[in-house]
Amino acid sequence: MTLLRKANLFTLVSMLCCALKFCVGGDVITATEHIQDPGSIVSSGGLYKLGFFSPNSSANRYVGIWHNKIPAYSVLWVANRDKPILDSTGVMMISDDGNLVLMNGKKEVIWSSNVSTSITNSSAQILDSGNLVLIKGSSSSVANDSGILWQSFDHGSDSFLSTMKLSTSVRTNEKHVFTSWESPSDPSIGSFSLSLELLNIPEVVIWNGSTLYWRSGPWNGSVFIGIYNMRSVYLDGWTLVNDKEGTIYLTYNFAEASYISYFLLKSNGIFVQPYWHEEQNDWQNVWLTRDSLCDVYGTCGPFGICDTNTVPICSCLRGFEPKNIEEWGRGNWSAGCVRRSSLQCERIINGRTKAGKEDGFLKIENAKVPYYAVLFSPLEDQCQKLCLNNCSCAAYAYDAGIGCMYWSGDLIDIQKFSIEGADLYIRLAHTEFGEKRDLRVIIATAVIVGTIVFIVLCFFWRKLKKRRAVRRRTEGEASLEVSGENMLGEKLGKANVQELVLYKLEELATATSNFSDTNRLAQGGFGPVYKGRLSNGKEIAVKRLSKASGQGFREFMNEMEVICKVQHQNLVKILGCCVEGDENIIIYEFMPNKSLDTFLFDPLKREHLDWRRRSNIIDGICRALLYLHRDSRLRIIHRDLKASNILLDEELNPKISDFGMARIFEGNEDQANTRRVMGTYGYMAPEYAMEGRFSEKSDVFSFGVLLLEIISGRRNTSSIEEDRSLSLLGFAWKLWKEGNALALADPKISVRRFETEVLRCVNVGLLCTQLAKDRPTIPTVISLLHGEMVDLPSPNQPAYTERQPIQHTDGSEQSQNRGSINVTLASIEGR
Repeated sequence: MTLLRKANLFTLVSMLCCALKFCVGGDVITATEHIQDPGSIVSSGGLYKLGFFSPNSSANRYVGIWHNKIPAYSVLWVANRDKPILDSTGVMMISDDGNLVLMNGKKEVIWSSNVSTSITNSSAQILDSGNLVLIKGSSSSVANDSGILWQSFDHGSDSFLSTMKLSTSVRTNEKHVFTSWESPSDPSIGSFSLSLELLNIPEVVIWNGSTLYWRSGPWNGSVFIGIYNMRSVYLDGWTLVNDKEGTIYLTYNFAEASYISYFLLKSNGIFVQPYWHEEQNDWQNVWLTRDSLCDVYGTCGPFGICDTNTVPICSCLRGFEPKNIEEWGRGNWSAGCVRRSSLQCERIINGRTKAGKEDGFLKIENAKVPYYAVLFSPLEDQCQKLCLNNCSCAAYAYDAGIGCMYWSGDLIDIQKFSIEGADLYIRLAHTEFGEKRDLRVIIATAVIVGTIVFIVLCFFWRKLKKRRAVRRRTEGEASLEVSGENMLGEKLGKANVQELVLYKLEELATATSNFSDTNRLAQGGFGPVYKGRLSNGKEIAVKRLSKASGQGFREFMNEMEVICKVQHQNLVKILGCCVEGDENIIIYEFMPNKSLDTFLFDPLKREHLDWRRRSNIIDGICRALLYLHRDSRLRIIHRDLKASNILLDEELNPKISDFGMARIFEGNEDQANTRRVMGTYGYMAPEYAMEGRFSEKSDVFSFGVLLLEIISGRRNTSSIEEDRSLSLLGFAWKLWKEGNALALADPKISVRRFETEVLRCVNVGLLCTQLAKDRPTIPTVISLLHGEMVDLPSPNQPAYTERQPIQHTDGSEQSQNRGSINVTLASIEGR
C-alpha cells in the first residue's frame, strides 16, 4: 500500500511538472513549451527577459523584451505594438506551421513572426544580446546564421541595441527604421522615426511624420560630423557597412562586455543613450540628440545660424538679413534670411561681361554643416576653386574623411559648436568684404585717437594724485587706518567692530595675487569674489565692492550690520573687512566647493549630489532660515535667496551667504514696503517684485523655487524641453496636476527608494510658491518636510508659471539668473 501511494504521488508530481513545462522553459519556446501570461523566459546568461507586461498605468497586455538583472529603463522590443491583448489570457507559442505566434484567450492570432514557408521542428530563443530568434532545429543552430528564420533585431521597435543594424537598401530604398512609442503608456507606433538616409553622404535623421526633425550631419568614416562631441561619447566605435547585397547599414559595439547601454527613440522625438551606472545603481543618460532648440532641424531657417551661447540663439549669416524682420524680432526664425548682395554669377551682363570683383568666402569655424551635402573632390586645395567655378555653389567645407563637400540653394540647419564640427565657407559677394576692411580702418583710427586722449588724461590725473597725496600726508597717515574703524563703529557700534579684524588693502592684494582673474571665484551683484591665502596660510574668500555694481556702500554696510549680529552653522562666517579710500571689502571663511549652482546645474558635477546629499542641503537651508526668521536676536529677511548664494563646505554642507540685501525687522513688525526692489528674477515673490511688499513669506517663496531646482537639477529660468513656454514652476505644476510629479526629479538621482520624500518635497515646493496668504511659514515648512504632518495640503497654482525673458534697458534679452537686479518702483508705470 505504501509503495502504491508513493507511485501515485510520483505520477501526480510528474503531471504537474509536465503542466508547468507548457508555461515556462529556460530560454526557449518550442512546440511543447510555451509561455502564458504572466509567464516569461530568460536568456541563458540572465541578461534579458521575454514576457508579458502592461506599460505604466495601462491595463493592456503586451509581449516584450527588457533587461532582467537590473531595473528596466524601458522595454526594448514589443511584439504586438499596435494590437494589445485586453486581458491576461495571452499565450506565446510555436504554431503548427512553425511560426512564433501570440494568441489571446479566443485562440485568435494577435501577432506572428510571419515566416512564409512552412517549417517543422522550429523553436524560439531569447539570446544574451537581447535578440529573439526563430530557428530551425535546436538552439545550436543560432551559431549559424543560416539556421535563423526570423529575428527581432530585424524588426526593431524604439531601441537600438549593440550589433543591431540601421539599414537602407541602395537598390530598393527599403529601410529598417526605429519608431517611437505613441506615449510612455502606449507602445503603438508613434510620430517619430529614425532612419539612415544615404543622400550623397550618409546621415542619420529623425522624422516627425514626414517632417525632418533632427539630423546627424555627414558620416566621415568614423563619426557623424554634425553630432557635437561624438568622439568622446561613442568611444567603442560605430561602423558603416556596405554589404554584398547592396544594403548599407550602421551598427555599433561596446569594447567592454559589462558596459550596459543602448539607444532609445523616445515618444517626444529625443534620441537618448542611457547606461547603467553600477556605483549609483541607477540609469544615467550620457547623451541625447536635443539639448536646445538649435538641435531641432531648421530652427533658424535658410541662411540662419544657431548658437546656444548667444541671445537670441538665431542670427543671420554675415552678408544676409532677416527675410521677415517683424517675425524675426518675435522669435519666429523659420523664414530665415536673404542675401544682401548678389553673387558674381548673378551679375553677368548679357552672358559675356562680368560685373565687379570675384566672390569671396566667409569662414565659420566649428560648424554643423547644412543639410544635403554634395561630394565633389577628394582634394582640399581644389575646394574653393571648384566652388567658384560652379554658379550653384553657395558654400563648401572639407573633412579629411569625406573630402570636399558643397551646397547649393538654401543653406539650412547650420549650428555653431564651441569645439569640433567642420570649417564651413560661405560664398559672399566681394562688397561684403569691402565693408569689413572699411570698418577695420574706422576701428584702427578710433583706437589711435582714444590712446592719445587716454595718455593725456593719465598725465593730468597723476599730477592731481600727487597733490592729493601731499595734502593727506599733512593730515597724518595714521588717520586712514582709523577711518575705517570709525566709519564702521559709527554704523555698527564699538562692540561689534572689536570682534572683526580690520585688514589692510595691501595685505588683501598680496593674498589674492593683486586680485588676479586666476583667483576669481565668482561674480555677483555686489562685485567679484576672490580666493586668497593670508601670510599665516589661512584660506579666505574676499568680496570686493565693484564700482560698476548696482549695489553700493549702503549694501556693504547693511551686510556688515546683519552678519555681525548672526552666527549659525548654516550661515557663512565673516572674518573681517577693509575700508580704505574707495575700497569696500568683506572677508569670509573660504568655502572649497563654491556655490550650490556650480554643482546643481553642471551635468557632470551634479552626479555627486545624490538624494541624501540634496536632502541634507535642503535641511541645512531650512535651519538657517528658521534661525534668521525666528531664533536670532533680530528677525532678518534675506531677500536674495538663490542657488548661487548657497555656499558648500568641504562636506557639501550648505551655508547661506550674501546679506547685502537683507532687512532687519524691529519689534512686532512682520511686513514692510520698499520703493527699491532688489533681488533676482525667478526667485522674487510676486508681491515683492510688483508691489515692493516683503516679509518672511518672501524668503519662503524663494526657498520654494530653490527646493524645486534642487529636486529637478534645472534652473527656474531655463527652458523646459517639453514646453519651452513654461518656467520650472509651470512645469512642476503641470506634472503635479497630471499626477506625474516624480517626473520632475533629476535623472541623475534614483528616486525609487525615496519616492515618498521626493513627492513630499515637490508638494512643499509648490506650497511655498503660492500667493503670500497661502504660503506656509518656515517652521511649518520644516514640519511638512520632516513628515510631522501626514496629510499635506494640496497646493494652488504658483505664480510665474510661464517663462518670461527679462528685457534690460539696452534692449537685450539676457538670462534671468545672471545676477541681482535693482529697480525703483516709482519708475514702473502700471497698465
